[in-house]
Amino acid sequence: VQLQASGGGLVQAGGSLRLSCVVSGSIVRINVMGWYRQAPGKQRELVAARTRSGIINYADFVKGRFTIPRDNALNTVYLQMNSLKPEDTAVYYCNADVWAYGRSNYSNYWGQGTEVTVSS
Repeated sequence: VQLQASGGGLVQAGGSLRLSCVVSGSIVRINVMGWYRQAPGKQRELVAARTRSGIINYADFVKGRFTIPRDNALNTVYLQMNSLKPEDTAVYYCNADVWAYGRSNYSNYWGQGTEVTVSS
């Protein structure tokens, strides 16, 4: 199982970016898909997560600005980031609970991270 994240870049404050994360491999089912971020010198933190059935959890610091669309048929989760602030600058990682063929239960996987820089 692999998670491939893309879409990061440099954007001015107030701008928007859309991150994508595709899960590939021998997949039976994916449950939770989400995004975390890690700023320099800080711990990794949850940004948003979405279950297969559509239950969403947002961190307080992104409510009203970010959304987390998901396409179950494409095994893809997105992070639509609007009204970006300099404090959103971080490496963003996608994460998923995947039930892979040959396994008896779900395992947790991480993507490689995509860097987002918001200039003031």
